[in-house]
Amino acid sequence: MGFSSVLRFLLPREEQFHVLLRQGTQNLVRAGELFLAIASAADLEQRRIKLVELKAVEHEGDQITRRTFEALNSTFITPFDREDLRSLAIDIDDILDYLEGIAQFLVLFELEEAPEALTRFSEILLELVLQVDQLTRMIWDMKNEREIASGIVRVSELENQADALYLTSLGALFRKDNGKDAVEVMKWKEIYQDLEDACDKAKDFTHVLGNMLIKNA
Repeated sequence: MGFSSVLRFLLPREEQFHVLLRQGTQNLVRAGELFLAIASAADLEQRRIKLVELKAVEHEGDQITRRTFEALNSTFITPFDREDLRSLAIDIDDILDYLEGIAQFLVLFELEEAPEALTRFSEILLELVLQVDQLTRMIWDMKNEREIASGIVRVSELENQADALYLTSLGALFRKDNGKDAVEVMKWKEIYQDLEDACDKAKDFTHVLGNMLIKNA
């Protein structure tokens, strides 16, 4: 009997998804911590070492997502709308994929520097994934509605900070006196775009949560 079959057998329907999503968000927090270490690393070799760890976390995230989908496909009655639960799992997986992909770009592009914008983006992302983790723990009890709403607002504030940081970073990147050649400019543009997209995905997660609150009010 596989892991997901044992889980379905042992846990009540709601507890099954509670555990799986919690595993996913805890894994995501670990990825956020590793990404911050990669972004602030002093040299390329440190980034390579941490990237190996992040790849392992991303692989574990894929396995958790697969088990969540298996549970959704094999459970007749789910604690929330089936598609909402699926969307939450997908958003968690997407954020994780962005973190691992950006870290890979930093190594592939052989970018050794740790500019302030990169470090700040990674700090925002870590706080975002911490919020995602906290919100996921609270959704199983609608008595937490006020705290959930407050967390959703905080995610929106952080995403707005990321938007402003993205525009500021691009402006600095394309200044004539930035000291970078055209190829380096394009490398960093790709990095900053993906960082901003990762933050957007965290906000997408809260959109799903907001809909769940309305449906279950």
